[in-house]
Amino acid sequence: MTMNKKIFALPLLAVSLSFTSCLDETPKDQIPESEIYDSANSLYVNAVASLYNYIGAHEEGEGLQGTCRGIYDYNTLTTDEAIIPIRGGNWYDGGLWENMYDHTWTATDTDLYNVWKYLYKVIVLSTKSLETIDQHKSLLNYQQRDEYKAEVRAVRAMFYYYAMDMFGRIPVLESSAQKTADIRQSNRSDVFKYIVKELQTVAPLLPNEHSNLQGNYYGRVTRPVAWFLLAKLALNAEVYTDDNWTDSYRPDGKTIMIDVDGTQKNAWLTCIHYCNLIASAGYSLESDYTKNFAVHNENSNENIFTIPLDKMLYLNEFHYLFRSRHYAHGGAYGGASENGTCATLHTMAVYGYNTPSPDTRLDMNFYTGKVEVDGSNVTLDDGTPLEYKPLAVERNLTASQYIETAGARMKKYEVDRTAYSDGRMPNNDIVLYRYADVMLMKAEAKVRNGESGDEELNAVRNRVGMPSLHATLDNILDERLLELVWEGWRRQDMIRFGTYNKPYDIHTPSEADNKGYTTVFPIPGKVRELNPNLEQNPGY
Repeated sequence: MTMNKKIFALPLLAVSLSFTSCLDETPKDQIPESEIYDSANSLYVNAVASLYNYIGAHEEGEGLQGTCRGIYDYNTLTTDEAIIPIRGGNWYDGGLWENMYDHTWTATDTDLYNVWKYLYKVIVLSTKSLETIDQHKSLLNYQQRDEYKAEVRAVRAMFYYYAMDMFGRIPVLESSAQKTADIRQSNRSDVFKYIVKELQTVAPLLPNEHSNLQGNYYGRVTRPVAWFLLAKLALNAEVYTDDNWTDSYRPDGKTIMIDVDGTQKNAWLTCIHYCNLIASAGYSLESDYTKNFAVHNENSNENIFTIPLDKMLYLNEFHYLFRSRHYAHGGAYGGASENGTCATLHTMAVYGYNTPSPDTRLDMNFYTGKVEVDGSNVTLDDGTPLEYKPLAVERNLTASQYIETAGARMKKYEVDRTAYSDGRMPNNDIVLYRYADVMLMKAEAKVRNGESGDEELNAVRNRVGMPSLHATLDNILDERLLELVWEGWRRQDMIRFGTYNKPYDIHTPSEADNKGYTTVFPIPGKVRELNPNLEQNPGY
């Protein structure tokens, strides 16, 4: 999406985003508001479109996906999907990656604090944008005002969704000028209801357009994006309406009632409803799975919401291929790599690696064994071929003969040979939400509601040439790993299925896992120091 950005003089809350103070509201080197907001178009560009600068990122800890140490890592590297093992003197980083996999993070972790800051930065900016639109409403007709505000509210609701998913009990900001003494947390169930209501209210005012397609709606939160979030909220309603997540009891999705256009539906029927609306908007599975992740994936009929990447236009970056591949592998493409992230043993088992009939998506999503680039084997410094060892993964590889080559590596996205910054600035748009996930959400919701989800599950499987299966919850959880690996959903899935704090792979549950509180991250200590009104989550 092209944004002719001006410098906009928004008074921001302090970088702590703990609602403690404001920056100078009249900085000497910025353009006066009267010159910035002088037309309906300039108001849209600076109060609405500017928010999309924060969906992706190039700084660590920011962006919904693309960079490291942020939302994506806490939802992927804390699960049975992927791991960054210690490789001798590499990848210890103060215990960061080990603590993620072991679920031994603490409230003092800087990276969790940075995630909180990022989420609330965008929430605060969105709230300020709503105030700015109201302040300059004379520039707009009623329809423009309602549509501008609806889009901002949808962006803000999306960021509340991520914050609530990760941190549970969070503050809901009423004003950008709100004083610290007035800030309180809301119960997770209340935040859930608030987000659902916000998205339901604004969805009819959003354009019913495909956000992933280049043009006026490219990269924007459109109506199908709001429907996708509503489907996710409903699917996870048992988790999100549980205000005591340590007592091993959850509400029953069949009895969680949500008002949908004046009709009371249970959580599962609500999820199915929004999945059906997405289908009615014209999305479908691509016949070629890999098309969704190609260098030019803007025309995918499956992708619903993406982070636009274009090295000539945007600063957004995608670090995950760079972080995963062996040094020699990156070198074969004319750049560098970090030799870090790899698949777990569990992931390889689900994919059927080293069996007579592996899943067809194994080769689409992973580098295993020897690697060729341009028809030649990639070689190590000693001239021997690089060969990844998917079954040699350990938490600490320092004493392993496969210290550098253990683990299957991320492949999923087509390599852009014209990318900048060692491959971190390709032209592949980052896929956040896609229709295959919608199909699997619908299958799961139907099964949980006592119906058959076979049709939806097998549409996803048959697309990649895999045989049909009966849609049991176990099969659906595995299918979500097979289909959606590397897409940032695994933590949420495991929590919903009750496996996140159980033994798996080479993960032994921590003491915190056994007490049941690691399904929610701690409120960062620095946030609570600046705002003592915020209570810590149980167990931390």
